[in-house]
Order: sequence, then structure tokens, then C-alpha cells
Amino acid sequence: MESKAKLFGHPIHPMLIVLPLGLFLMAVFSDAAYLVTGNITFAAVAYWDISAGIAGGLLAAVFGFIDWWAIPSGTRAKSIGLYHGVGNVIVVVLFLVSCLMRYRVEGYIPSMTASVLIFAGIVLGAVTGWLGGELVDRLGVGVDEGAHLDAPSSMSGRSARSGAR
Repeated sequence: MESKAKLFGHPIHPMLIVLPLGLFLMAVFSDAAYLVTGNITFAAVAYWDISAGIAGGLLAAVFGFIDWWAIPSGTRAKSIGLYHGVGNVIVVVLFLVSCLMRYRVEGYIPSMTASVLIFAGIVLGAVTGWLGGELVDRLGVGVDEGAHLDAPSSMSGRSARSGAR
């Protein structure tokens, strides 16, 4: 099932998810570094990583929702997509709450609760990422029909079926 939201022949949602995923992961590493070293620079980096990750996550969600809406009802893919999407919204909410807890604190110093929220968010994000992989790799969501190892470039304007062997 091909993606409904594409840019230059590629699904937009998977292009966008790498930014919030990387930012959220770096926020976790920065929080851990702050907890180990006490260096407030790490706390500030975590705050800004979380802030940018939230914006990127919300943007990716828009395109994920467009693709999910196009999945036929009553399929396993529709259910897995729902778990994937709702789980990722929960991930963004966990990071958002942590971000708000840090906002008014000088140096963006996280409380233990703020740190636990993002650690929980990254664990849940690993699960929802696996579900996203299940959608693409196992269920074929977002994959061009007729995709094969010698398909023409997406920039060619030709169907993936072109040149099929």
C-alpha cells in the first residue's frame, strides 16, 4: 500500500520521524550526562532537544495520520497503525510534560520526575518504532506497489513496476 503523502516520490512520514527520534534520544543522553556530572549545560541541551523534538514529532504525526487514514478498515495494518500512532502521541506527551516541568527552572534543571518521563518516553518510543517497522517491513504500508530491487528511481516519474523482472 503506497503512502498517500509523498515528497519527490518518497513517503513524508518516515522522512520526518528521524529528527524527533534523534532529538529525544539525545535529550535522554543529555539528561543522563547531567545526572552523572551535574553540568547544567547538559540540562539546557536536553531541554532544547526536547522542545525541537516535540515540534518535529507533531509534524511527523500529521503525515502519519494521513497514511493511517488510507489503510483499509478491518485490517491488521489498521490496528497496528493505531497502536503505533497513539503510542507515539503518548511519547510526545511524556516529553512535553517533562519539557514544561523544566521550563521555569533556572538552567532547565530536570527534576527526577522530569527525567523519568523522558526515559519512559524513549522506551515506549522503541516499542512504537518496532510497530512502525512492522507496518512497513511486514505489512507493506508505505511501500510502492511493484517495488523490487531494480525499480527505477522515484525521481524518474515511472512506476516501481517499470523494469520488473
